[in-house]
Amino acid sequence: MAMPDPLLTVVAEMSAQPGKEDALRQALLACIEPTRKEDGCVQYDLHESTVQPGHFVFYEHWTSAEALASHLATPHLTQLKSLVPQLVEGEPRILTLHRIA
Repeated sequence: MAMPDPLLTVVAEMSAQPGKEDALRQALLACIEPTRKEDGCVQYDLHESTVQPGHFVFYEHWTSAEALASHLATPHLTQLKSLVPQLVEGEPRILTLHRIA
């Protein structure tokens, strides 16, 4: 049996409330630069659906669960989390994964 990849992968998915697409896009983009500078951040990419504008997916790689926990406590993520109820429809869907093949 193969050992899991040591990197922690995160896929975070969310959709903007109607009419809030641009505001959510800007809030998400504001997190890119500071996050990419964090210790433990290997990859932090933001995508938007080609068929559903305002539907966003972060694809992330972290060196450890501890690095991810530190990221979640940063001021830029705290700010983003405070905006979620105003901008995001429903709850964001967040998956944490280890690559197995």
